[in-house]
Amino acid sequence: MATQLLQTTILNEQFLNIDYSKYESSVKAIHHHLEETKDELTGWVNAPLEENQDLIDSIQSIANEIKENGDVLVVIGVGGSYLGAKAIQDALTPYFGNHPDGIEVIYAGQNMSGAYIHQLLNCLTNKQFYINVISKSGSTMEPALAFRVLRQYMEERYGEDASERIIVTTDSETGLLREMAVTQHYRQFVIPSNIGGRYSVLTPVGLLPIAVAGVDIAQLLDGAKEAATLLKEESLDSNEAYRYAVIRHALYSLGYKVELLASFEPALANFHDWWKQLFGESEGKDQKGLFPATVNYSTDLHAIGQFIQEGSPILFETLLHFHEITDDHHVPNDHRNEDKLNYLSNHSFNHINATSKQGTALAHAEGGVPVIQLELDKLDAYHLGYLIYFFMKACAMSAYLLEVNPFDQPGVEAYKSKMLELLNVDKVKK
Repeated sequence: MATQLLQTTILNEQFLNIDYSKYESSVKAIHHHLEETKDELTGWVNAPLEENQDLIDSIQSIANEIKENGDVLVVIGVGGSYLGAKAIQDALTPYFGNHPDGIEVIYAGQNMSGAYIHQLLNCLTNKQFYINVISKSGSTMEPALAFRVLRQYMEERYGEDASERIIVTTDSETGLLREMAVTQHYRQFVIPSNIGGRYSVLTPVGLLPIAVAGVDIAQLLDGAKEAATLLKEESLDSNEAYRYAVIRHALYSLGYKVELLASFEPALANFHDWWKQLFGESEGKDQKGLFPATVNYSTDLHAIGQFIQEGSPILFETLLHFHEITDDHHVPNDHRNEDKLNYLSNHSFNHINATSKQGTALAHAEGGVPVIQLELDKLDAYHLGYLIYFFMKACAMSAYLLEVNPFDQPGVEAYKSKMLELLNVDKVKK
């Protein structure tokens, strides 16, 4: 068996006796469906294994242009059109200031707040900026409204040169945004027709914003390629993504209805949001599915830690842990020792954080909360690319084990139709 970059461990002895054998036939059938089907949105499964150097070069070329001529890239998108890029940007760029190889990347079109768009325009007043608008159809309300406002503002600022500062990522053949791009001569990247939004972060949807932010997209894709290679195994003994999916399903069958994704690095907060959409939209159908929730430790230990430890037994915890974080700081010795913390002198913050993680996991496990631990060596582009693919493969398997389609989201259309109905009522009243 090939060495896995990610290790999956259950920390509770009482949950170690999962009968994997009863899942083997279902897992094998689903595996072959994912690997071989051509009639669903499964293009992401083998995409990391395909030759993509021309695409990487094209994305990097435009990213370099944006970095040379702009102060800001405004990314317009909602859901899968922004969550993945934002997740990777935050995980791999400094907490304060920009990456040395990137510029500021900010997001619009993920909400309809008038205050947000107004303040964004004010923020751009004295900055040179580009726009990357991302939508398969171009008709989704939130990004469409934001693009209308920002495009008009850009045309006022740059006149005929505005079209050179707008990059469109959309469908190759159809949609309002595609038509606008052709008419206005905007440069374009294609969203593959066989990859849905929440599975699209490793396509131009995520890669252009990530590259502009300064992240090494080649390393990100290399990590995803490694995952796509190692996770081609159909056996539960050698496929960690499928083992994770089966563990989730087994716990769900035991009555645990909420999965709590937890980590101890604040930079992963938006990665949690990407994960939440991936699993929530893929599984939550036909009155089935785990509710995906997230916490950021140690902050949330002081908020809902009490509930996790002793509250209703409805949840299990998936703890995400990277052994190596690039930056660190040591606790200084203080001769006054008024805070009584000299016993921690010369310990690093990361060591204390890791110890807090270990203590939290043990306390929750001993308190009866099922704890799954996912461990990787380092928080960098390569391992994050691996983790992204791992979660996508596990998510598709999880949804099919529930006998729901991982690639549609029929329930999302309900709020849209009601909103449009109400807006049309307002129009008639006026």
